[in-house]
Order: sequence, then structure tokens, then C-alpha cells
Amino acid sequence: MTDINKASKVKLNRKGKDFIILVDPNKALEFKKGKLKDIREALVADTIFKDVAKAEKASEHDMQNLFKTEDIYQVAEIILKQGKLELTTGQKNKEREELKKRITSIIARNAVDPRTGLPHPLQRIESAMEEAKVNIQEGKEAEEQVNDIVSQLAPVLPIKFEKRRIEIIIPSSFAGQSFRILKNYSDVIKNEYLGDGSLRAVVEIAAGMQDEFFSELNKLCHGQVESKLLEKL
Repeated sequence: MTDINKASKVKLNRKGKDFIILVDPNKALEFKKGKLKDIREALVADTIFKDVAKAEKASEHDMQNLFKTEDIYQVAEIILKQGKLELTTGQKNKEREELKKRITSIIARNAVDPRTGLPHPLQRIESAMEEAKVNIQEGKEAEEQVNDIVSQLAPVLPIKFEKRRIEIIIPSSFAGQSFRILKNYSDVIKNEYLGDGSLRAVVEIAAGMQDEFFSELNKLCHGQVESKLLEKL
């Protein structure tokens, strides 16, 4: 168990009353991300505090009134999910880097250089983020920030989000196996089997994923894939 002196606090205020738990900072972060299921593994003390410095416990009456339960673990779970976790400096730096990587990856997979129609390499996007001094907001999901960050990148990196609607014909011997790739990389708009057993599908795919998508399809079908660009969206 984590030394109580190295524990992090998580505080949640409800109707002017503070409810605090002491947690292992790493396990608490895993719990918030859904990687840890049992709240008890993250707790350092099986106590809901009102004031940690004074070792003052929250009253059962207040818990029942504000959380509809007196169960310590149910209340602790709510506090950890909804309250503010005090991260260590190391955790903050790691979280910041992971968030930046997620944002960069989303941009690389969904955006293209409008001059060439090709996706930007990750390194180019990272360099542009540094040059543009983009503002990454901690505590906000990567997906929520992407559009704003692309706008911040525009002065230093020609970039736009683009989807493509493509018609694909796959030989009958590979048709069944191909569905996994189609669904993993694209939205299948419609599909039908032709007279010779081959599969005709119309898909929508993020422009940045197109090369990887066709690489996987051609690997499966040994290059026997026919395709036609129908529309840029």
C-alpha cells in the first residue's frame, strides 16, 4: 500500500461541503481511465474526509444526504470520478505528452495537405505545433480540441480535414475476409455481391487513412483490388 504521506488528495465539493479521499496517484489515474475496476485498490485510506489535515471525517448524515448512500466505497468512487485529482509533476508531464500524441495522431489520420491531397507525417505536425505554439488544454479530451488546434496550425501548415467516398471491388475469394478491414478503417455506406461473387462496396474514409487502408486491402487481396474515387467530402 502507498505510504499515506505520498498519497494524493481528491476533493469534491457538494453544496458547500468538502469530501476528500486519499489515493495512490498512479492507481487513481488508472481508475479514472477505466483501467482499474476496484476503487479499493486506489484508496490509501478507507475514509471519506472533511478535512485531511485535521483527520476530520465527513459525517454519514452528509454522505447520505448528498450522495444517497453511506457506503464509503460508493462515495469514494463518485469522488474519484467527479472530483479533482492532484497529480504529481511526473504524472502531469506524462499526461501532457500523451494528450499531445493523441491529438497529433488524430490530425495525421484525418487531415491532409490541401496542395497535394496527402497526409502530413507525424513529425511535420509536431514541428508545426511547436512553431505555432498551440494551446493544448489539459483536462479536455483530445477529440474536443482537434478542430481548434487545426485552426491554430493553419498559419504555419496548410491543412484541412477531408473524407473521401470510394468505390471498391474485391475479388470473390477475398470478399468475406475483407469486411474486417473495411469496417476497421472506414464507414461502409453500401455493399453488394456482383454476379461473379466479387464484392462491390462504397466506403467513406478519412483522407489520412487512405494509404494505410489500401495497403492492408492489397496485402489481403495480393493487389487485386479495384477502386474509384467518387467524391471528396
